[in-house]
Amino acid sequence: MNDYQLIVVGAGPGGYAGAIRAAKLGLRVAVVENRETGGTCLNRGCIPTKALLHSSQIYHNICTGQHSGIHAETVHVDMEAIFDHKRQVSEKLSAGMEAMLKNAKVDLIRGTGTIVASDTIRVTGTHGEGTYTADDILVATGSVPARPPIPGLDLPGVMTSDELLEGPGQLYRSMVIIGGGVIGVEFATFYNDLGCDVTVIEGMDRLLPTMDRELGQNLALILKKRGVKIFTGSMVQNITQDGNGLAVNFIAKNVPDVASGETVLCAIGRKPYLENLFSGNLIPEMNGRSIRVDERYQTSIPHIYAIGDVSSKVQLAHVATAQGTACADMLCGRKNSVDMNVVPSCIYSRPEIAVVGMTEREAKDAGIPVKSGKCTLFGNARTVIIDGDRSFMKVVARADNRQIIGAQLMCEHSPDMISEIAQAMANHLTAEQLVLAMRPHPTFEEALTDALEDLLDKLG
Repeated sequence: MNDYQLIVVGAGPGGYAGAIRAAKLGLRVAVVENRETGGTCLNRGCIPTKALLHSSQIYHNICTGQHSGIHAETVHVDMEAIFDHKRQVSEKLSAGMEAMLKNAKVDLIRGTGTIVASDTIRVTGTHGEGTYTADDILVATGSVPARPPIPGLDLPGVMTSDELLEGPGQLYRSMVIIGGGVIGVEFATFYNDLGCDVTVIEGMDRLLPTMDRELGQNLALILKKRGVKIFTGSMVQNITQDGNGLAVNFIAKNVPDVASGETVLCAIGRKPYLENLFSGNLIPEMNGRSIRVDERYQTSIPHIYAIGDVSSKVQLAHVATAQGTACADMLCGRKNSVDMNVVPSCIYSRPEIAVVGMTEREAKDAGIPVKSGKCTLFGNARTVIIDGDRSFMKVVARADNRQIIGAQLMCEHSPDMISEIAQAMANHLTAEQLVLAMRPHPTFEEALTDALEDLLDKLG
């Protein structure tokens, strides 16, 4: 008999969720983790970033509170305290996660796991080396920041998001951010809030290039209004030292340009973490940089499964969690209950952004007849109260059966509202059915009713 029925490599959102579910379903389970419990999301990603943004928003609100009668003369930023708060949040949640693993009777094995056979893992840690066997192995090792071959990227002062978040915290006078995706715009928001001179360089024609065009364009206008310098359609050539700072040389519309900063943040995305994961000739089939899996998350190697960032093109913590739970369910002969085709995505800029499903352009490109309804929140009471920036909601529905197939929300608290649309999509609700719900006043959410009514007018 093997030591365990399931060994999970990685204690991030996906590995943790899969291990807990499998243990609750009666399997003997262990998790191998060589760093903090909670993985990137909890320690170097989602949670610490949002903790920082919470602090910067408090500062921003105090400094810009004149419209509501609040005047502060002595407010100042304590970066050491801000980063201490960030660490405390992560440590508290990580400790809670370890307690839940213990309560579920999941063994937590500290060290780096290397899969040496389809049923065997070698774990190397501070206490030496050990070998463990299992009926099945679930890979959930997540991802690490991508580092493109840009000359000068190894210079002192050039960081990835992992390195920035793990650092002691420093209030930079100026920063150049390479990459205008989710990571880039969130850090641009944070440092701009605190008075840093921020420049964002993005290779595509707009910020947030994988999302609805209006989202990126609107966010760029808002950030520029706050003083952030933004260069889109720009390709970085190299990074050089510039006195006491750094110079990022790039080409914008075929014209050479340069952006200088005290530091540079490389935020061009993440890649699957596979270092030393497989031993010898035990190599799974790949799908580009990701491990190829089937509909049951099984790799090309029998009894080895993979979930989350290491195997999915959608690198989101809640996707990994859903996949980990689903994989455990299927290993135990249960049907998965989550619709994996309905994936919400959130960005904690200001205003916040949340999307799910298809945009109107994506649907039309796929040959799907659609209509979209939109509400701009200029007259929304909550938006007026907070003196908010330009915000809007879009809802997309098929023109034939009138079912909701997507939405793009750009307003405060949109991440807390997007599940309403996801629920509608998972249950194939029509625009008529979704508009039936009474939404409370005054809320940001009531604008969704206006967007749906606009959609119904267009559907006819």
